[in-house]
Formats: sequence, C-alpha cells, structure tokens
Amino acid sequence: MKVTGRVFRYNDNVDTDVIIPARYLNTSDHAELAKHCMEDIDKDFVKNVKKGDIIVADKNFGCGSSREHAPIAIKASGIACVIASTFARIFYRNAINIGLPIVECEEAVKGIKAGDTVSVDFATGIITNETTGKKYQGQPYPEFMQKIIDNGGLINYIKNTSK
Repeated sequence: MKVTGRVFRYNDNVDTDVIIPARYLNTSDHAELAKHCMEDIDKDFVKNVKKGDIIVADKNFGCGSSREHAPIAIKASGIACVIASTFARIFYRNAINIGLPIVECEEAVKGIKAGDTVSVDFATGIITNETTGKKYQGQPYPEFMQKIIDNGGLINYIKNTSK
C-alpha cells in the first residue's frame, strides 16, 4: 500500500492531550473526535486537513496518556500516515490496533517541511518527499502488521481472518 499527501509538521513531544483534548473524551464517535483533532496545538488543522494528508513530527509523538482516542481522532480527520523520529510505545501500538499507519524515520523528519507533498510505500518503507525528490528509508512493516493496517485495524483483521 502507498499513500501520498500534504504534510502538517510538528515538533517534539506532541502528547495525546493536544492530539485530542481531554474535554472531548466523553464521546467515542470518530467524526466528533476528528472535529477537535490537534486543536490545542494547531487551531487551523481541522479546517485545512484533507483526506490523505500526512503528519510529520519530531521525537516522542503520542506521549502522555494511553488514550486510544488520539490515533482514532487522527485517522478520522483524514490523516493517512504519521511519520516521526520516535513514537511513544503505547501510541504506536494503539495506532496499529486501529489501523493508522505510522513510520519511524529520523532522516525523513529532518528533511520534510510543512506543506511538502510526501509519499510513503508501506511495503518497502520508502518515504519520498515529492516536493524535493529526496528519498528516505523507513522501517517497512512486518507482514502481520501490514495485514492489520490493510484491514483497517486489529478488530477487522480478526473478523476477516477468522471466517
């Protein structure tokens, strides 16, 4: 699978409280969560994000509480992939479980700017900055994780493979 989108760029330590503020955790409605995604760090995010766009961030993306609402809000907003230098481990696992593709690649993060167009090939791990032509080697997913992502998350994967 391959995705291509415009980049929203963030720094270190984007925590789950700014991805989806706690005041919105009284709902599990994905569309409602998407309406408030990133609003405490980027007021214009929801107005500007389009289906297929990509978030690029520095170290420790998704730190803070273990709320599953954070990757759900990101995915529901239309973001196709998050690229970061590193991810908080619980966020990483939650993202995979709900089918949000994420890729760690410090070199790519250093070379990608807000507004760039970037493509990610999950089978090979190759990240291409289409704006500059520069390519970066991210870590491709193991086959079982790619199947979870392809099925839209762990629950769908289990439903689809247990038939």
